[in-house]
Amino acid sequence: MKLLFTNFHSGDGGGHTTYIRTLAAALAARHEIHVAAPPGSRLHREARALPGVFVLDQPFPNGLGRWRARGRARQQLARYLREHAFDIIHVNGSADHRLVLSAMPAKRPALVWTKHNSKPVRGIGHWLRARRTDQVIAVCDYTRRELAATAYRRCRLSTVHNGIDIDHWSPWPAEAAATERSRWCADDGMLLLGSNAGTAAYKGWMDLLEAVASLSPDQRQRLRILIAGVPPKAAELERVAALGLQDNVVFPGVLADPRPLVAALDAGFVLSYDVETISFACREMMAMGKPVLLSDYAGLPENVEPGKDGWLVPVRDRSAIAAAVAKLLEEREPLPAMGLAAREHAERDFGLPLFVQRTEAVYQALLAAG
Repeated sequence: MKLLFTNFHSGDGGGHTTYIRTLAAALAARHEIHVAAPPGSRLHREARALPGVFVLDQPFPNGLGRWRARGRARQQLARYLREHAFDIIHVNGSADHRLVLSAMPAKRPALVWTKHNSKPVRGIGHWLRARRTDQVIAVCDYTRRELAATAYRRCRLSTVHNGIDIDHWSPWPAEAAATERSRWCADDGMLLLGSNAGTAAYKGWMDLLEAVASLSPDQRQRLRILIAGVPPKAAELERVAALGLQDNVVFPGVLADPRPLVAALDAGFVLSYDVETISFACREMMAMGKPVLLSDYAGLPENVEPGKDGWLVPVRDRSAIAAAVAKLLEEREPLPAMGLAAREHAERDFGLPLFVQRTEAVYQALLAAG
């Protein structure tokens, strides 16, 4: 197959970048893979480092005031599509979806779109794009069910859960994990609860802190929370202080390698209430042998078997979050066994080979269907 992956993000790109880079790296050994991404983006940089992957310097301008830039970008992409007879173009966001459709050659390749977030799908733009999209990949069953009630129901709909490198995200030896743990607390009796999911507001970390503030002083003294990501805004830090939790919460910033932080944890959390679908961070923490506390938002529940390798709480229910944290503080003994179950779950369902195999099968079925 000859495939083109597109992504509109000009910066980091988050999960989109991880998703496309993973597929491009795995498929390049047996297919001709091209990636179209804005120069200077993380995807552009990382795709250029992949052996056998061709990279197009392709901007995806967005917004009504950028019609000239969009015209130039469309012309460049149209030339590239005419030059390369792709079997499949795989788009990953609205901006690249729109530009690809406007640049399509007369002999149209099959078009695949992955829905990465939980944002609503409605309006004339989506209706028009759905009419010319052949296949939609949902990264969780929740998203597939939502799409089945939209204009995209006319497309082939498949669920392919995101995969992670479970060898890279593997549990650390006990001694190494203990060393990392000592960086954050000297008391072995303290519970370390943390997340590498970032500090965007919708990740729900402030809901966790509001919940923790309702616990007794004794409970709070036995808890430390680590949250990696972009440092919080001043107003958010003021709220942390107003809750009296400045000594309970540590913001290590953006970490080039979050594994040392995750290794130190007793349990992880992802308490999203918007945008989220399946969460790479949740799967990474589980692969490292950490049970996770999750909100029941979108596809997050599809990651865990509640009570076995994690816990679920209602979205933004601070009383339920507080009760869950209190239970963790009082019932520490099951955590190692739950961590082992989380790792076993990751080995069974989260690995990259399974993710790539299932995505490739979607491509093959689409082309076979003509």
